[in-house]
Amino acid sequence: MNRSANPADPVLDQAIVLRLVRQHLRSASAVTTIDETGGEARAYVIDDKYIFKTQRPHRVRERTSIEKAVFFESILAKDLPEVSVPRVLGYGREGNIEYVLETRMSGVAVRNVTLNGPARRKFLEDLERTLGRVHSLTLDQFERSSLFPGDRNESEVRSRIVDGLRRPAEAITSQSDGWPLDIKPVALAERMIKNIPNSGIARVALHSNPGPEHVFIDPTSLRFQGLIDFGDAYISHPAFDMRRWSSPDDWPAFIEGYQSEEPLNDSFLGIWQSIVVGGLMMTIAGMGFGPPRPERRLAAIEELKEMAAEL
Repeated sequence: MNRSANPADPVLDQAIVLRLVRQHLRSASAVTTIDETGGEARAYVIDDKYIFKTQRPHRVRERTSIEKAVFFESILAKDLPEVSVPRVLGYGREGNIEYVLETRMSGVAVRNVTLNGPARRKFLEDLERTLGRVHSLTLDQFERSSLFPGDRNESEVRSRIVDGLRRPAEAITSQSDGWPLDIKPVALAERMIKNIPNSGIARVALHSNPGPEHVFIDPTSLRFQGLIDFGDAYISHPAFDMRRWSSPDDWPAFIEGYQSEEPLNDSFLGIWQSIVVGGLMMTIAGMGFGPPRPERRLAAIEELKEMAAEL
């Protein structure tokens, strides 16, 4: 096990981890490995079956919270037990250690698997069906908790979407890098804003990032296994949970899966497209968390070209 070089972000001794784990799981015997890929949290794998996760010093996203993830996952366990998410076995604080002990999701993160054809469509349908169920949870219990930031009314949702289009459009306009479309960035943003209604805009508790790193799949059968990590959750329009899967080729599977819970109207689809375009433009502009990544920018350009042909 490698020790962290940052004294403010230490890797805990196995004895400390096991002592805390055994307060909730007496049978725990060993720390199998340590997963450093989570960014905002460090995960200690216990007996290859459980995850002991500690909150690391906030480095990027201030809204990230283990307590919030525990709250969300506990509501899912109570209200929608059929939805596959980690089950919380214990949560606590000791000194400057904040932790959760939960079951380990089976399978692997989708980013480690290549998905094409019918297997990809089936996976996306199952993912969207799951998100539709998550979004069906009663919103007031999240708003009462004070753990969930976000939009307090539909006007704030609309402002978030509009800002997510105009800011990157202005940034791209001021940059010297080539723009891949005939329509200018600001004109594209304003076209998408016309798709956003002034009223009747839904608000739900969002996972926030149900992307390839947080969605799990069986590597053999390629079947959807579940969602992990609700620590970045917030309140806004449900389409914000769909923007990580932005290829037009995936839209039919998305729509089929999501509306299996409730039919989608034209207003929802227009908002969804506006959010996706805004997200792609942010990537192209080099905005968002962390340093710009050239490969992500190139992928976003290609996806925006595909999407523009469908609009």
